[in-house]
Amino acid sequence: MPRFILRPLLALMMTFVALLGATPAWAAVTITFWSHEFGNSFPHAFFTLRGVPDAGGAPVDANYGFTATAVTPALLMGTVPGRLDISKPTYIQGSDAQFSVTLTDAQYAEVLKLIAAWDDKTGDGHYNLNSRNCIHFVKEAARIAGLTGLDQPKLMKKPRSYLQAVAAANVGHIQPVNMHGKAYLAALPPLTSAPIVAAPGPAGPAAVVPPAPATVQPLPAQ
Repeated sequence: MPRFILRPLLALMMTFVALLGATPAWAAVTITFWSHEFGNSFPHAFFTLRGVPDAGGAPVDANYGFTATAVTPALLMGTVPGRLDISKPTYIQGSDAQFSVTLTDAQYAEVLKLIAAWDDKTGDGHYNLNSRNCIHFVKEAARIAGLTGLDQPKLMKKPRSYLQAVAAANVGHIQPVNMHGKAYLAALPPLTSAPIVAAPGPAGPAAVVPPAPATVQPLPAQ
């Protein structure tokens, strides 16, 4: 090919590649799994969602757990009313972040469906200490996130032990955290809805905002 044609073509190609490299990229939604041990309340498991979907949109910073609506002897006898549990910041600070997983937008959408399905206002909110407690709730979220080794019958009332077992079964597929809540939250970068310029390496964590149900204090059997 003659040089007077080749040089303009090469220049055009280089310009196109440079423009692609500067195309804005969006951080993905990250789900982080948490446990809370005995203290001012019962053991509990929950998850947080943080970041911005790959498709763009408002930043999200939310948390979801599942609990019984009241602590009564009925908890030990079978199924009782349950509801989503939205933890207060101080409760999260006193909890432990175990590990995180970066979600695709499709997985994030499925997690939102899970939340709606367990919400007593939009789905089935029944709570059962043995078969539908907070650990069963986070187990389903972990399944959506693509994790394995989720069936741990002996640990379904032990939040921290359960999540540690799941983490051990998914080495290489999770982002270990193992930090106390206050320190972990303080280390998180600020959320932004502005585009992030693409850079070499894996994308950083992110999150999204689902509807927020009423806050309730975590209850037993979790």
